[in-house]
Amino acid sequence: MKTIQFLKSAGSIAVVAFALNATAQTNTAAPSASSESIGEHIDDGTITTKVKADLLAAKNVKSTHIHVKTRKGVVWLTGSVPSSDDKSAAEEVVQSVKGVSSVKNHLKVAAE
Repeated sequence: MKTIQFLKSAGSIAVVAFALNATAQTNTAAPSASSESIGEHIDDGTITTKVKADLLAAKNVKSTHIHVKTRKGVVWLTGSVPSSDDKSAAEEVVQSVKGVSSVKNHLKVAAE
């Protein structure tokens, strides 16, 4: 009976030790696996959200087919717009968002 309880206790300790070790390895490996910190990721996510909101609010941009990605403050616009005026206006809207360092405008003009 004592042997079974000892094995259960030892097994529980081993599981906890394994979990702690796996967590420690994940936390130390994360910075080297990615070149951005958690703060940078949150900032990029915030920028992307703000850009999307501003594009939707802009009356001079038809933005339903614009895709936005942000990496270290650089915003990539992809997708399509109906005119070159929409393409230019979208870039102007994005440049005015706080935290945007540059814009890579890869929007395609669908029809002109």
